[in-house]
Amino acid sequence: MKIKSPLSGVVPPLITPLANADTLDHEGLEKLINHVLGGGVHGLFLLGTTGEGPSLSKHVQYELIEEAARIVDGRVPLLVGISDSSFVESLKLAEHAAASGADAVVLAPPYYFPAGQPELLEYLGDLAPQLPLPLFLYNMPSMTKVDITVDTLRRAADIDGVIGFKDSSGNMIRFHEFLRVMKDRPDFAILMGPEELMAEAVLFGGHGGVAGGANICPELFVRLYEAAKAKDMTKIGELQDRLFQLRTLYQCGNYASTFIKGVKCALNLKGICSDFMAEPFRTFRQPEREKVRAILESLGEI
Repeated sequence: MKIKSPLSGVVPPLITPLANADTLDHEGLEKLINHVLGGGVHGLFLLGTTGEGPSLSKHVQYELIEEAARIVDGRVPLLVGISDSSFVESLKLAEHAAASGADAVVLAPPYYFPAGQPELLEYLGDLAPQLPLPLFLYNMPSMTKVDITVDTLRRAADIDGVIGFKDSSGNMIRFHEFLRVMKDRPDFAILMGPEELMAEAVLFGGHGGVAGGANICPELFVRLYEAAKAKDMTKIGELQDRLFQLRTLYQCGNYASTFIKGVKCALNLKGICSDFMAEPFRTFRQPEREKVRAILESLGEI
């Protein structure tokens, strides 16, 4: 499927169902993809933060791409994360994604040695021309130690093949600045990362959101996106309340991994897939599972 520019709507950063540390939960992956596509989402994003991408072996990464492309079968655009501390590994992953039938790749700055903004632009200028697929940039400063600036985005957007941007900084003032500097590029997608800010982002001209909660409740996020597009403030308020009720399950644990644990636990309780976590993390134990169960019950999700 060729991506229509700009890519718009709800694009879940898919969790990676695991049977064990180096084995996909194949049945769970198929159930999960059909679950989110059945909810009306507009694309899928593999190997992002929510997908535990940097924690997975190359074997699992490559197999996930192949299997997801087979299951999606062109129904929506398939985006694949290629973020890595190695230029060569990012390029190899992109080539595998293209060979498997993906539609675009997503790249955060290399996450060990933090690059300066001029260095990042040179890196993109070297990598993008070699990529076999269009490229979305991914701003995730809490994980990469590099915060993409407004000027860097403007200049990176002029590199051939760069077609969009996902901002997960959570800085709404900066997001408005991104929108303003790119207002003359209607073909360039600007997507919100934190799901709590998706409606506001769309109201002011953003193209959609990459919402982890859409793994669990895809219809909720699709309806919220549609309400924001229609500027239906009453409906936005109702759905945003429900989103914040869902959000409480991301806070059932004590550590930075709690968000992913919460999403995986919820999907496991819904009977969709395994909640096995990539090392060094573990699944929620019984007290946390019961909290997640209670939240899903209150939402009518189980």
